[in-house]
Order: sequence, then C-alpha cells, then structure tokens
Amino acid sequence: MAPLRKDNLGLEQGQNSLSQAREVTSGNAPSVPESKPSRPQVDLKETDPLERIQGKTEGSLKTPEIPSPRTIQPEVQPQSTLKAIKEIASPKATDSEKEIQKSLQEFEKGVSTVRDLIAPAALEITPDHLKLGSKFVRTLFVHTYPRYVNTNWLSPVISLDYSMDISMFIYPVKSEAMLKTLKKKVGQIESSLIINREKGNVRDPKLEAAFQDVERLRDSLQRGEEHFFRYGLYFTVYADSLKELNKAIDQIDSMIAGRLIETKPAVMQMEQGFNSSIPLGDDQLKISSNMNTSPLSTSFPFVSADLTSNNGVLYGINRHNNSLVIFDRFSLENANSVVFAKSGAGKSYAVKLEVLRQMMFGIDVIVIDPEHEYKYLAETVGGTFTDVSLNSDTVINPFDLPEAETQKDQEESVRSNIITLQGLLQLMLGEFTPQEGSIMERGLIETYAKKDIVLGRPWPKKFEYPTMQDLFEILMTLEGGKDLAERLRKYTEGTYAGILNKPTNVDMDTQLMVFSIRNLEEELRPIAMYNVLHYIWNKVKSKMKKRMLVVDEAWWMMQYPDSARFLYSIAKRSRKYYLALATITQDVADFMRSEYGQAIISNSSMQLLLKQSPAVIDQVVDTFNLTEGEKYLLLESDKGEGIFFAGLKHVAIKVVASYSEDKVITTDPEELLEREKEKTKK
Repeated sequence: MAPLRKDNLGLEQGQNSLSQAREVTSGNAPSVPESKPSRPQVDLKETDPLERIQGKTEGSLKTPEIPSPRTIQPEVQPQSTLKAIKEIASPKATDSEKEIQKSLQEFEKGVSTVRDLIAPAALEITPDHLKLGSKFVRTLFVHTYPRYVNTNWLSPVISLDYSMDISMFIYPVKSEAMLKTLKKKVGQIESSLIINREKGNVRDPKLEAAFQDVERLRDSLQRGEEHFFRYGLYFTVYADSLKELNKAIDQIDSMIAGRLIETKPAVMQMEQGFNSSIPLGDDQLKISSNMNTSPLSTSFPFVSADLTSNNGVLYGINRHNNSLVIFDRFSLENANSVVFAKSGAGKSYAVKLEVLRQMMFGIDVIVIDPEHEYKYLAETVGGTFTDVSLNSDTVINPFDLPEAETQKDQEESVRSNIITLQGLLQLMLGEFTPQEGSIMERGLIETYAKKDIVLGRPWPKKFEYPTMQDLFEILMTLEGGKDLAERLRKYTEGTYAGILNKPTNVDMDTQLMVFSIRNLEEELRPIAMYNVLHYIWNKVKSKMKKRMLVVDEAWWMMQYPDSARFLYSIAKRSRKYYLALATITQDVADFMRSEYGQAIISNSSMQLLLKQSPAVIDQVVDTFNLTEGEKYLLLESDKGEGIFFAGLKHVAIKVVASYSEDKVITTDPEELLEREKEKTKK
C-alpha cells in the first residue's frame, strides 16, 4: 500500500469532523473542484450550530472514512465562517444578542413615527370623495381652457376661505416635435380655408383665428420666445361635512367657469387625486393640457396678497383672503406713514387704533390734535392732554434747546434752533426781507448770549432759557430792529402774550402725550403746531427711543412754507432718532399743493388710503400710481376700508377694533354724546 499523503486536514488531531460540518453550513462558499476521483461524500446538512454541538446533526458526527491512498483530499476553503465559529464558541452571547434585538423591536413598537403623527385615524374611499378621519376630501382637475386666459386668473380661487391644496404638474415638451405637429395642423387648416373659398362658402372666422394663432405660435417657438408644456392642475378641497364640501366645490366650479375654464371631479380616482395633491411630486392622475409659456405664466400661484409678519401690530383684516394685516413699521427703511381719506372715512379712527396698539409694545406716542379727538384716549390710558390756548396755563417756550453733552453738540444745537426760530417768527410776523432776516438772526444770537449761551463756548452749568420778551428787548436795541420788535409786541405784551412768552411747563414723562390746538384762533394754529413740533423734535433728539409722532389734519401746516418745510425736515431725519411720523390729512389737493407734499409722501414707507371722493380720486391715482381696479376699490369702499401700503407690498384692508378698543377711540358723534350724558349722570 502506498504511503498516505500529508495530513492536510489534521486528521491525527481529531479536528476533521467539526471542521467539515462548519464548512458545509456556510451557504455562500463556492463548490470545490475535484482533480481526480474523490473520496465518498459524507451526508451533511446545514443545521443550527447549537444542534451541531448537541450532536443532533445528521451525519455531522459520523466517523469519516479514511481516504484511500489514491484519493486526493480537497483543500480547506479560506473563507471559513467566522460567524459560525463565534456561535459555537460562545452560544450564550448569541442568545443575549437575540434577546437585545427582540427588546429593541418591542421598544420600537411603542415609538411614534412621523408616519404615525401625520396619518389620519381612518381612510374611507368612495367614488366621489375621500374621508380622512373626520374630514371630507374631493379632488378636481382642469380639463378645458379658453382661447385666452387673463393674468392672475387663479388668484380668486387661491384667496377663497377654504382648506385646499393646489397642485401643478408641468412637463416640458421639445419644441422640435411641436413644430412638426403645428406644421401639419397649419396644412390642415389652410386646406380647409382653400376648400371653403373654392366652394364659395362664407368665410369661417373660427378657422381663420385658429390659423393665425397657430402661425403666431410657430413663429414664437422657432425664435425661442415660447416653449411648450403639458400642464396638469388639480384642486383638492377639505371640509368638515359633505354639505360644506359640496358648497365649496360649487363655488370653485362657478368661479373658474366664469373664466371659461372647466373642471371635473376625479370620479373613481379620488385616491390618485389625493396622492397627486400632497407634497410628494407624484402625478398619479396624469391629466394634462397642452400649453405654451405665455398662458402658463398666467397660472402663477403665488399671488395671494398677504401682509402678515411675526412682529408688529394688527392694522386690520385683509379683504382679499381674510388674513390678518400685521406689520412692524419700524422694520421698513423709515417708519413714516401718511393717511389720506375723505371726511368721515375713518382715518383718525384707524390712527388712534394703531396708537393704542403701539403703546402695548412700550412705544411712546406724541399727538398733535387739532380737534380734541384724542382727549378721551389720553385720559383712558393715563396719558397727558395739553390744551395749547391763550387761556391755558401750559406753555412751550420755543427757545428751549435739546440736551447736548459735548461743546460741539451744544453749538450745533444753538445754530439749529436759531434756524428753527426764524421759521417760527416768519409765521408770526410775516415774511422777512433779506435785511430783516439778517437783523433777526443777530437778535436771536444776542438773546441766547444774554443768558450766557454763547456760540463757541460751553454752556454754563445752571442757566435759564430766554423768552420772547428777551428777544423783544434785544431787537429794540438793534439798528433796524425796532420795526421787527413792534411786530413782535403782541406776542409779548398784547393779546397773544400767554402762548409763547413763558418758560416751558409741560410734562413729557407719560407714554402718551397729546397737544390740542382746537381752542386757538385759526391765525395761531399753524404757529402753535410749528412750536409744538419744534419742542417735540428737541425732545426726540435728546434721547433716542422708539417713538411715534402723529400730526392730525396736517394740511393746516402745509399751507405755510416754513411749517411745511419743518414737517418735511422731520420726515427726512426721523429714522436717525427712531421716530415714526404719521401724517393725516383729508384734503389731498391742499397737501400736494405744497412743494413739500410729494417729498413727505416719498419719505413715508407706509401709506393708508381709505375711501376717497370722486373729486380727488384722479389726483390720488396719479400720486400713488394706482391701477384702475384700485381706483374703483377706493371709491366703493365703506368706512374704515381702503388700501394699505407697506414698502412694495399692498393689500386691501378693513380696519377692525375690539369692543373695548372701539369705546375708547370712537369718533361717532352719537356715541360721544352718550358718553357725555353718562359723565353728567355720574
């Protein structure tokens, strides 16, 4: 007998049986090629490693036959199953791992997934609607378009007050293919036209229009001005009951049908319609119409006039879609606003409502009130109401200066106030000649110097501001100043002496400060408004803080160049001092007649236009570049309705107040009389 070959399998160490069994259980091992007659195969089966250890594997523990000398032993595969070795070597670890996996699976059953959170409680599918939990759902698709569609035709549907998903699927079509199709179509239409002419038939306008449309489209496609698409448009509407759903569908149908666009419900395909409308980008309905670029662009969906921000106050209700108009005027490039409306349209009501709401955010408000309209508001919120009149104890000294820390600021403050005083004095005394202007400037400088406020020198630690009486005395001593002094006398000794010729005694520490000039003569009103504005401006410059300045019936000031110039100066510089200027007027013509009218509007990032009269509507249209539709909206608006502009955005607005707010800010004469009666009874 020939000697045995080298023991490659380690038979002498008794390793063969288990080794072969493990090799067989690795199901992915490749078959071993045989070089010569091999030994008889052992009957092995793939079994669980634990069973193999326990000796339950058939054939795995049989004593292997010793190969004959002529039998060549197959090579051991290098890909021995490491996993099987580990399972056999440490079965406890495998059991522990399985238990952990099982525990994890049980844990995951109790974890809510995103799918669990968004899934409805139940889904019921019927031929004409779905029921998602308690909601009823129906999908419509557009199947027919007219020859022409207007821009923004989809806007009324988007603005409807219904829960609705709108899905658009746009599939580009190669222009080359469409040009071939259109060429054939042109040939067919042209043939029909020729046949009709040969037969002497009356011309067919429909065919001629179709021929022109196709030719125009071919030219646009060829030049690359237009492209072709397949366009699918679906509406999925949600409602709490089937009755509400039918009502919503009928309204959408009638609204779209008015534009000669036809829709149909996705009967027997409600599930596919719903899936096409949710944000998955999966068009399961695949119902589309051919459309080129121009008409497709008219369906642009982002047209809802929405003006709602996270910060700011509530101005009213959006008349387009009943959303809230919430805006922060201080977020614009400037916080100024203008309000234009005819008498009784609710302009003061709207501004008082904003004042009340701005105060809730800690903003100080100062009002120049020509008609006592803000008195009750000031009393209600604990503000200060100052009646500027000849008989009033309250006086604002126009010679007051804003606080200044450095000498440079002090000098600038004096120079600026001298210029302002010259404007006030021209309102009081009439226009100055150049010579009179020079004398008055010199008189003002010497008047301040009389109280040790000298240009080029620091202010003394303690000093008093001069008054009109000091200016009068200085003018009397100046050459050529006596005439000016005589004209000033009535404001120092005469009838108007009490209004300007005393130190300031106004308390500006309250959140709402109202200055009323109703009890002044018309001659004194612009003077008082100018003086109050000047005093307010000095306070604004003294300390930077969010403030709102309301100038009601601003057309009074716009009648006089100096006061109009001063108001424009505030509008232009207010942003630097965190001030919002709100200008209110009813007479657009008078306001725009001033050379500063348009400039004030240009420096106001917010505009509120309420109901306008036909006599001035054209001027309003020209001033604010309104469309024809916006023009008629202002003419047909009710009280408190109009257009609200905020920067580049604008919406149709309805000013609304709560019951409590209305009681505080109302200007209705009947309600005001009732309030006075109640006060009398008390």
